[in-house]
Amino acid sequence: MIEKILAALASFAVAVISALGYPGIVLLMAIESACIPLPSEVIMPFAGYLVSRGVFTLVGAATAAAIGENIGAFIAYEAGKRGGRPLVERYGHYLLIDAHHLEQADRFFARYGSIAALIGRLLPVIRTFIAFPAGVTRMNRAKFHLYTTLGSWPWCFALAWIGMKLGKAWDSDPRIKAAFHSADVVIVVAVLLAGGWFVWSRLKGRRHGS
Repeated sequence: MIEKILAALASFAVAVISALGYPGIVLLMAIESACIPLPSEVIMPFAGYLVSRGVFTLVGAATAAAIGENIGAFIAYEAGKRGGRPLVERYGHYLLIDAHHLEQADRFFARYGSIAALIGRLLPVIRTFIAFPAGVTRMNRAKFHLYTTLGSWPWCFALAWIGMKLGKAWDSDPRIKAAFHSADVVIVVAVLLAGGWFVWSRLKGRRHGS
């Protein structure tokens, strides 16, 4: 079951970015930021791999990702503002989201206030859901999107940089090529590992929350 989910996530991300370029990064990161489990740990390393191939620039990939993050964050903000927790309790299980995940983001937001919208974007798992409590509390929109950008851009840049460095290593180190036959295989393995951790954390959170 999990293997099929991971393969689907990886294939979808690779296909969208390969077909659409920068708009594909925007689209995928908007999905991720809208509390839908398509993790940036899957998306951005592949974008970085394409940086190593000369398809993207590192700054361009990170900027496209930050734009997408703001689009998705706007959707999650509105969901929090208009629907609140009952919306998640009713529909969240379809997306591997439950009260446990929002409680993490809620506690983080309650502890740090509006600056949580910035700090939360630099933390795994919490970053996916932090826009929802911002909407519930009706955080100032201009500050919300400023913090979203300032937190998202370095996170996405770092993930793309890792993918870029690995892409260059795959080309330059014959031992890596001999072990994996091609860079594409390594990309898929890295994507599956990152996606595996992401889905496992979601399922674990659901078990704890039940």
